[in-house]
Amino acid sequence: MKAIIFTDLDGTLLDEEYSFAPAERALERIKQDGIPLVVVTSKTRAEVEHIRSRLKNTDPFITENGGGIFIPGSYFPFPVQGEKLDGYTLIRLGTDYRELRQALVRIRASSGKAIKGFGDLSDEEISNLTGLPVKEAWLARERDFDEPFILEDGSPEEAKGLVEAAGYSFTMGRLFHMTGPNDKGGAVERLKSFYRALYGKIVTIGAGNALNDAPFLRVVDYPVLVGDDGGYNDIGEVPGLVKAQGAGPQGWEKAVTGILDSIKGAEGYTC
Repeated sequence: MKAIIFTDLDGTLLDEEYSFAPAERALERIKQDGIPLVVVTSKTRAEVEHIRSRLKNTDPFITENGGGIFIPGSYFPFPVQGEKLDGYTLIRLGTDYRELRQALVRIRASSGKAIKGFGDLSDEEISNLTGLPVKEAWLARERDFDEPFILEDGSPEEAKGLVEAAGYSFTMGRLFHMTGPNDKGGAVERLKSFYRALYGKIVTIGAGNALNDAPFLRVVDYPVLVGDDGGYNDIGEVPGLVKAQGAGPQGWEKAVTGILDSIKGAEGYTC
């Protein structure tokens, strides 16, 4: 039985300073034990590649709320159907970003609402919204499958209504997001099937902190909700959900370490 970890980034493995330092001991253990660590995020491929280089991570990753699965070439010792792109096999699950941008423009025109997506914002504006350094904010604009947006004086319910009325899907993390029919859960399920083909029996751990993480937390064996200093976000019903003790990567480390310790003695466990 092989352990696989799926993790969100912002507010989960990364803190407000975009640092994973508080989780370094657990990350080192995971690396030493050869446990795959799969990033599952609303971030873009460009952003994830930057973070993966810091983590020295070489496992597959899921971008833009399940819009794309990027599998490094030859990672699995069997063929994986998908588009060959820059050394990856890309499995496209999301709607093309250009279509989403056009839809957002139509929503703005028809509703008369002050709505802006990342495609309307400068690097400086994105930096102010997200806390990203300006020199890295451009990475967040290199989008393929998801348009984060802001709605001036608008509630999540109003934003959701506008997006769904236009025929698209809505979710939210730090910001509102408009996507196609994809979500993080569908992408994780797809990757799980490949890991089962590789290892046979697997046990899956998932960690997230926001509503857009709920779909993938519902499809792992050990779902973890990571909070911040203000508590935990409401993500709806997730069977077996464990609330991490500690904010951000500190809570992530405690929860993941505790789960790994608890399953270590299971029959057939091989890390």
